[in-house]
Amino acid sequence: MEDAAFFADLEARHRRIWPAGVPTAPQYPHGEVSLGDTLRAWARIQPERPALIYYGTEVSYAELDDLSERCAELLRGHGIGPGDRVAVLLGNCPQFHIVFYAILKLGAVYVPVNPLFKEHELAYELNDAGASTVIALDTLVPMLMAVKPQTRVSKVFRTSAGEFLPAHPTLPIPAGLDAAPVAHAGTIDLMPAIHTCTGNVRDVQVDLDALAALNYTGGTTGMPKGCMHTQRDMVYTAAASLAVNGAPEDQSHANDSAQPSSDVMLNFLPMFWIAGENLGLIFPVFSGATLVLLARWDPVAVMAAVGRYRVNRTFMVVDNVVELLQHPDIERHDMRPLQHTRVASFIRKLTVDLRRQWHALTGSIIAEGAWGMTETHTSDTFTTGMQANDMDLHGRPVFVGLPVPGTRIKICDFETGELLQIGAEGEIVVSTPSLLKGYWGRPDANAEVFRDGWFRTGDIGTYDEAGYLHFLGRRKEMIKVRGMSVFPSELEVLLGRHPAVLGSAVVARPDRDKGQVPVAFIRLRPGEVETTADDLLCWCREHMASYKVPEIRVVPELPMTATGKVRKVELQQQFEQDAG
Repeated sequence: MEDAAFFADLEARHRRIWPAGVPTAPQYPHGEVSLGDTLRAWARIQPERPALIYYGTEVSYAELDDLSERCAELLRGHGIGPGDRVAVLLGNCPQFHIVFYAILKLGAVYVPVNPLFKEHELAYELNDAGASTVIALDTLVPMLMAVKPQTRVSKVFRTSAGEFLPAHPTLPIPAGLDAAPVAHAGTIDLMPAIHTCTGNVRDVQVDLDALAALNYTGGTTGMPKGCMHTQRDMVYTAAASLAVNGAPEDQSHANDSAQPSSDVMLNFLPMFWIAGENLGLIFPVFSGATLVLLARWDPVAVMAAVGRYRVNRTFMVVDNVVELLQHPDIERHDMRPLQHTRVASFIRKLTVDLRRQWHALTGSIIAEGAWGMTETHTSDTFTTGMQANDMDLHGRPVFVGLPVPGTRIKICDFETGELLQIGAEGEIVVSTPSLLKGYWGRPDANAEVFRDGWFRTGDIGTYDEAGYLHFLGRRKEMIKVRGMSVFPSELEVLLGRHPAVLGSAVVARPDRDKGQVPVAFIRLRPGEVETTADDLLCWCREHMASYKVPEIRVVPELPMTATGKVRKVELQQQFEQDAG
């Protein structure tokens, strides 16, 4: 079947099932302009409205715009310009928004770095990105300075997670968030330096199609790869999300007649994740909403925020929902403002019973998020308006709805690339305006995944007869530990750095509490008799983020194929035998 005939048929099916009131095109409140210009526009239209609320501290749109301008001028004064990579090693705090928009206003490249990293992982990502400047939490500076001589980093700015906390918080503060700031020699205190700057960077002409972010994702071979994203990718993702999340019709203005969203959103997802980037950094500002920002998940703070600030929109994982529903204090809080809740199913799955309980609590229908990946800047499908009679929960797992406006998805044969008909199972292949422009410095990986402008995801999916997309699983070896992605190939590379390890193979073991856990089968070097599994486990804890640390099984041999590859299926069978 040819693409033209396939999509003509698919689009006809989609017209019949498209949810009422959902625009069929991306919605741009100020036209297709940079995120920096979007922030400037909202600062003109609604200067006093809070852009951020952080445990009671309110940062207005005018203040966020001004602080990000000053921060951009600060960075420019230290030699940062278009194309320069700036690593951001922060947890959730208002400074994250300030530096994110400052970097984009300069036309520089934003490189989010996981604050859970250990030294090996941090040094790898800084070197791979070629970052010259790092903005880090003061508590993480010692680790950063330890690896700095191994990198190209020449400038370090520090800030404290509690710097924006108010004298009288309105929400419960997580333990340690209010710790006193820590000074470090050889670093610059970010916020005082910002306040001394008086200029702005409105003279910078930002190219929407220039590299704007390196969002790192693991792969099936080697270490994590940087997904090259532009501001146009970010803007399209936000515009498509605005269309499928209750946007007013015809949000395509290029002037100050644009209407800001009335939403009050809540985000606790880590903003170094691509999902947290979209939900915490980009979408609230793009739509002109107010964001209540939490440093991390805290059910008591979430309940208090919904009631106090009338939060009406958030994103959680199903585990968070269960924790709220079972919390002994839930009846003391008014949760009915929360009318738009999307969830992701990692360990626990969304069920009809959970949906009924959530409706009794809030009066609203909770829904699955959808399907997406770092390479496509996430949010490639949507499920808005598809919950009638729990259709989405009764379908084949996982029901992921319809492609967002502007994105096209087809199903192809994994081996031949042949386009498959409706109902057939195969590889999910995507074409979207937010598609990565390539893996940073990985021409070999690019050749594997791109085909005539389409991206081969490695994920398995199918369209049902109505035209809804279903995600059936990942062909890649990714492991989900409490919702965090762990890639066996990355762990195998790291384990290979241990002097006693000859080879390893990492596979997933199902776990009731974590969803999955990685298990490393390790063959030691000949003659190595002193190193134990406990020794290797201790080493892993020192060199890997905690959620990546695998269970260790030392084996005399690894089952190999004739071509020298590990037969991981045989290792998986060991789990079945153990269970038996």
